[in-house]
Amino acid sequence: MTVSYIFPNGDKYEGECCRTAEGVLMRHGVGKHTSGSGVIYKGEWKDDKMNGLGTAVYPSGAMYDGGFKDNMYNGHGTYRFPDCATYKGTFNNNRLEGKGNFTDAQGYVWTGLFHDRAAPGLKLKLNL
Repeated sequence: MTVSYIFPNGDKYEGECCRTAEGVLMRHGVGKHTSGSGVIYKGEWKDDKMNGLGTAVYPSGAMYDGGFKDNMYNGHGTYRFPDCATYKGTFNNNRLEGKGNFTDAQGYVWTGLFHDRAAPGLKLKLNL
């Protein structure tokens, strides 16, 4: 079933849902959630959480496009920072985790293994 729902805090959801055995509606399927603070998520839902592929856009200009698990960035994705720097690679529980490429605001591409906020041994990719 498809619904359009406004939460008590002002958040809005438009999309697919299902009803639990207890009769509670849960976001399930594909939908768009807009928070009162302006964060917009479009993508897949399961068990009332962002699960699957989706895109989150933030008022700051930041954006994430990729996999989600239990409302967190998980799997392969791309995060664009407000200064237009980007990270393409793997995520685990909202953290940069594993092999990826970071393109800084000047356009330089750094590649290597990322672990949360650390990335020892990054290499600059040169385009000759």
